[in-house]
Amino acid sequence: MVNAVKGKSLQKALEISKKICMLGSFGVGKSSLVRRFVYDLFDERYLTTIGVQISHRSLLKRMSASSRNPVNLKLILWDLAHIDTMNDVIKTYFRGSHGAVVVYDITRPESFDRTAEFLLPFREINPSSPVIFAVNKCDLLSPNHANYGLFLEKTKLFNGGSCLFTSARTGERVEEAFHQLATLILEADGR
Repeated sequence: MVNAVKGKSLQKALEISKKICMLGSFGVGKSSLVRRFVYDLFDERYLTTIGVQISHRSLLKRMSASSRNPVNLKLILWDLAHIDTMNDVIKTYFRGSHGAVVVYDITRPESFDRTAEFLLPFREINPSSPVIFAVNKCDLLSPNHANYGLFLEKTKLFNGGSCLFTSARTGERVEEAFHQLATLILEADGR
């Protein structure tokens, strides 16, 4: 369908839905990042996620100059509760995922320590799905703090993912993180 706007023709946006898993240890801010991205809100109160919380937000993306159709990409965000032990139930949450955001707490370097326990099974089930790393709560430390370099080095151990320093409280780089993942997902699809 072509729409005419001020003498120009626009192609109807292609509608696509993609499942994203939010991964990370207890208290790193996965739910807060989702809430900031979906609703542009932040709540100081800590609410524990039980099981999985599903949210969504659509993004209008134009993939390239040669692309005639924009893409209305609906990100379906699966905010997974803290993973104590990997089991078959948790692995079923990973099935059909098109990408993941691995979240850390910059004030707690130990929040990185269990990454392999959930990221490796995720990649085993979804080997070509893009992954980005969000080092959250960056508003709590100055940018020259040693933890910034520490997390950059640590995330290199899991090649194939960008590392962004985010703050759900201030909104810093939250939009950028999800837009970057959306672009990677569409590129992986050949769009």
